Amino acid sequence: MTNYITNIQKFSIHDGDGIRTTVFFKGCPLKCQWCHNPETQRYEREMQIDPSKCLSCGACAKACPNEAIVMAQPSDRQSPMPETNKEKCAFCEKCTLYCPENIREIVGKAYEPKELVKELKKDLMFYEDSGGGVTFSGGEVMAADIDYVEELARLLAKEGITLTIDTCGYAPYEKFERLLPYVNTFLYDVKMMDPELHREYIGVDNRLILENLVKLARSGARIYIRIPTIRDLNGTEENIQATIDFLKNNNIDPAKVNLLPYHDTGSHKYAKVGMTYEGTMLEAPSSEEMEKYVNMFKQAGFINTVIGG
Repeated sequence: MTNYITNIQKFSIHDGDGIRTTVFFKGCPLKCQWCHNPETQRYEREMQIDPSKCLSCGACAKACPNEAIVMAQPSDRQSPMPETNKEKCAFCEKCTLYCPENIREIVGKAYEPKELVKELKKDLMFYEDSGGGVTFSGGEVMAADIDYVEELARLLAKEGITLTIDTCGYAPYEKFERLLPYVNTFLYDVKMMDPELHREYIGVDNRLILENLVKLARSGARIYIRIPTIRDLNGTEENIQATIDFLKNNNIDPAKVNLLPYHDTGSHKYAKVGMTYEGTMLEAPSSEEMEKYVNMFKQAGFINTVIGG
């Protein structure tokens, strides 16, 4: 299994404590309708294209040595558009070099562990001054090859760099166990408590996710619960109370609870990877509703509950 990285985001302040460098892994077992990183959903490398800026010049097709790109006439445009045959594409990058508008980009790069850690060490000064470190995100890092992820974690620990794992929790618990010695904090998504709604909007039920959360808490792991909050879906008093009840009934005491209001800032990316955004009808709760949910958590004893983060 090849592990691909889609982005190394420096100076990140929303993916854990302090100033962090966030590594986005490619591939995710979930299909959240509101996903703001659609380019990380598939496990394989792919070509990302911005069709809105295409000049229909055909330079990419002429440059391709494998004839993987042909100019086709879509029904919704007057000009032909390049279509890429994934079976023929060798990711040689010649089409990206010859495109006059720079609208073509290969998503997914493979790194050897030592190569990636060498890149992450460049920000060591920021980690030390701010109490930050490295965050593995995605996609879903826990869906990657665990030998690869564990080696990265070991190398970071050897350099004294703290590691945070941003996870949906949908992976065999044995993977979490292997990383426990190296992880400072888990940013753990609890999207909604109703298993049928979870399956409808996310593609799987939440049983494994909740089971892993309980096991992680019992292991003594430091956990931030993160809830992407959507009006009339999981942004309801019923779901918030059910979440609180689950945490209390299982003696889960997270270091922080982050309520993350829904946003659609990633919706423009979908066309670039040939996908359709399904969250067009979703919206964030009002500020008053969000404050109410924060107060519900605080009144239940989870005093370190905040909006955003």
